[in-house]
Amino acid sequence: MLKRVLPFAHSLLQAAVEEGDVTVDATVGNGHDTYVLANLVGPRGKVYGFDIQQDALKNAHIRLQESELYERVELFLKSHDQIESVIPPELHKKIKAAIFNLGYLPGGDKTIVTTPDSSISAVKQLLTMMPPGGIIVLVVYHGHPEGQIERDQLIQYVKTIDQKQAQVLQYQFLNQINHAPFVIAIEKIK
Repeated sequence: MLKRVLPFAHSLLQAAVEEGDVTVDATVGNGHDTYVLANLVGPRGKVYGFDIQQDALKNAHIRLQESELYERVELFLKSHDQIESVIPPELHKKIKAAIFNLGYLPGGDKTIVTTPDSSISAVKQLLTMMPPGGIIVLVVYHGHPEGQIERDQLIQYVKTIDQKQAQVLQYQFLNQINHAPFVIAIEKIK
């Protein structure tokens, strides 16, 4: 049975993350993926979350406090292209998974969107910060003009990643209307 896009994305995280691991939610949004990661890393692990919107971090904070997972998470009001400078250097080779939801905050200001430059920069940083077996999961929402630009530039970039460094997968339903979201997964090999 084929999984829908978000359950598929979460299954990739579940396969890669163990209790005690370090992970990244590069686009916290309302905190749904942050919550998933916080459950996966357990009480000894850590989730670093990034978003440029205070409302997003506030919503995520409430969600995490209500579920008693907040102590496993550090949230930053910063762009995901600052991952390398925010996460402590001693953890730079310990990040096992990262997830992005590219587009805009559901229920938020649709003029505030992720951009190809910041997203690609963050992916490049994460590839240097992950051990072999680490995975980057990008859920690409491209039903708006900026999202289509980001989609095209992101696909162009990931096709250039050396296959000896990482495997790149695109998971997409081809017969859905309205620019259905899809997943790009990047698994670091070495």
